[in-house]
Amino acid sequence: MQNYEVIVVDDGSVDATYENASRLSDDRVKVIRNSKNQGKGYSFKRGIEESTGAYVILSDADMDVNPSKIALYLEALKKHDIVVASKRLPSSSYSAPLVRKFLSASFNALVDVMMGLRISDTQTGLKAFRSDAIKRIMQFVSVKRYAFDVEVLVVGKLLGYGTIELPVSVSLSKRFSLRNVMYMLIDLLGIFYRYRIIRWYQKNLSTATPTYKPIVRI
Repeated sequence: MQNYEVIVVDDGSVDATYENASRLSDDRVKVIRNSKNQGKGYSFKRGIEESTGAYVILSDADMDVNPSKIALYLEALKKHDIVVASKRLPSSSYSAPLVRKFLSASFNALVDVMMGLRISDTQTGLKAFRSDAIKRIMQFVSVKRYAFDVEVLVVGKLLGYGTIELPVSVSLSKRFSLRNVMYMLIDLLGIFYRYRIIRWYQKNLSTATPTYKPIVRI
């Protein structure tokens, strides 16, 4: 069996997540706890900083995303720097309330217009990276909550990292609140400001011009 580690980041939960995860008697499992809720981006950044392997897989913990294709993602990292799970690929399985599907598609269209990422799905909670790539990317990521994924992919694009989209199985039962939509838009506007207006990312990244690698979809 290949070596692996599992890093669980409990983002200030009020249930027994931390206690239950801490009971696992496996040296390959590391449990981290935020003293209060800090957001998805903050929590993923903590987990990435603690990781020691050649590859890093970021996955939401609510099991809305089926992890059965992780082996396929790891195989893809032999040729690509970033693997993005896309629920909009023809071979993907995607179940969600109609309103949530509409909001998701609208947000991704907005991301496409504002950021020019040309990625069909930025928000599905499963992505894989070469460790050296994601740790370099995280040096320039400031979003702590909702649009963390977008900022990671924007910085990855500017650094010239090769990206591939792979199919995924997603089942979402909860509706997305208008409050969360507003927070995502605020985060997105912040990224747009740093990227398009003051060009903060471009000024702070390496002065070497990266080689553009096109996005591959399977």
